[in-house]
This record gives sequence, C-alpha cells and structure tokens, in this order.
Amino acid sequence: MTTVTRFAPSPTGHLHLGHAHSALFGWRAATAVQGRFLLRIEDIDPVRCRPEFERDLMEDLAWLGLAWDTPVRRQSDHLDDYRAALGRLQALGVVYPCFCTRKDVAAEIARAGHAPHGPDGPLYPGTCRHLGDSERAARRAAGEAYAWRLDVAAAARRVGPLRWFDRGRGWQEATPEILGDVVLARKDTPTSYHLSVTVDDDLQGVTLVTRGEDLFFATHLHRLLQALLGLRVPEWHHHGLLTNERGERLAKRDRAQTLRSLREAGHAPAEVRALAGFPD
Repeated sequence: MTTVTRFAPSPTGHLHLGHAHSALFGWRAATAVQGRFLLRIEDIDPVRCRPEFERDLMEDLAWLGLAWDTPVRRQSDHLDDYRAALGRLQALGVVYPCFCTRKDVAAEIARAGHAPHGPDGPLYPGTCRHLGDSERAARRAAGEAYAWRLDVAAAARRVGPLRWFDRGRGWQEATPEILGDVVLARKDTPTSYHLSVTVDDDLQGVTLVTRGEDLFFATHLHRLLQALLGLRVPEWHHHGLLTNERGERLAKRDRAQTLRSLREAGHAPAEVRALAGFPD
C-alpha cells in the first residue's frame, strides 16, 4: 500500500521552525518509501485565516524544498462534507446541542467545586447532555446560539473497545473520554478541528498521520469518530516539538523563528532544514 502523509497548517500567521519540522517529518516519511505527500489548508476559522498567509506558507514550503500533490484541499471549500458527517452522527444519536457559553461552563465548574480534568484542563461538565428533547427544540427555535457536542460515553458504548497504532509508541487503547464531550460543530460553522481532520484524512486516503506530540491525546477521539463514521484507520506517528531557548514550544507570535524572517536574514534552505532538525 502506498504511504500517504499530509501537512495541514492553518493560515493564521507565518510558519515557524516548528512547522518546518512537522512538514519535513511528514514529507520525508512519504518520500523515503516513494509515497505521496499532501498539503491541506485548514481554514475553517473565517476570522483568523487569511489568503495572504496561505500564499506565504506555500511560498515558504517550496523555498524549503518541499513539493506536494495537487490540487491542495482547502477545508472552507468542502463544508458540505463535514455537514454530511455531522448528520450521520446526529442520526446515530451520539451528539447533542449545547447552549453553554464559556462563561456558563466556568460558572458550572466553580459551583461544583471540582471537575474532571483532561490533558488540556477541566472537562465540560455535561450540563446540556441532560436536557430533554422538548427543551432543546424550544431553545433552538428561539434562536439561541449552540454547539454540537459529542456524547462520548454514548459513542463509546456504540462502538465498543478500540485501538490505534502509533509508530513511536506502539499499540494504544483508545480512551476518548479523557477529552470529554468535545465540540464537533457550531450553529454557524458545521465543523471543528476534530471532525474536519478526521473526515479529510479518510477522503484524501491518508495512511500515516504525522503530527506533533501535543495532539497525541486528540488521536483517541479521532479513532472514535472513525469508528462511528465507518472511516478507514491510518497509522499515526507523533513527533517531538521544537522549543525556544526557554524551553517553550514555538508559536506564531515568536517572529524571530518564522521561516520568512530566517529567509530575510539570509539563511539558505539547507540551513533552515538543519535548524528544524533535518540536516541534509
């Protein structure tokens, strides 16, 4: 089977060395076995994503020496794919409308005095999971803003035990409950990161998902979504993250480490590949 990897940045700023490491990791995993490398633009956030950042990131990647299959998939061009997936989850009865704001969630956690914690902090306490169908319908009809959350317990009961394989850590038992009832879509946006990347990886035939170890726990949830939607299951490889001199993970706001600033400072592509952890 042909190995297919992908690099999937969001055009919300300029790429930095951490992005270069991730892109090179996926590109080399594919090209080392004569596979295919894809570029996907994850631009479902209409406020933060900008066309000029998309143009610049493609220019930076090409300058770095990477080539990818075309056409490039832009998530904003395929919202119907995510609506269809959400519709299947609704038909299964494993999602529910949530009317809570971030402020509501924080207040509920404070009232309870404690809340289960996941890798990213307190989990959603499940306030709207217990609403009756009539109340949900009435609040939606009244025009209240809402999100669609995954009922992770109901979903896990439907599919049973799951496993997934990470090339760096071996077989993993899927434990999606560590992320709680995550948001899969909003009233005005038919998808979220979790739903769209899971759907895209299947539609694009990705066989090996390479990404940073900061997304390791998200894979437990993505494996559950694959089972619910009847999607193909790739392998994963979660690589380490580059950090700055303070040991902090690189971020787009750290302009000194962007590929564009390194180019402007006169660095050659080979130098930047080496700085990103991939010397020639």
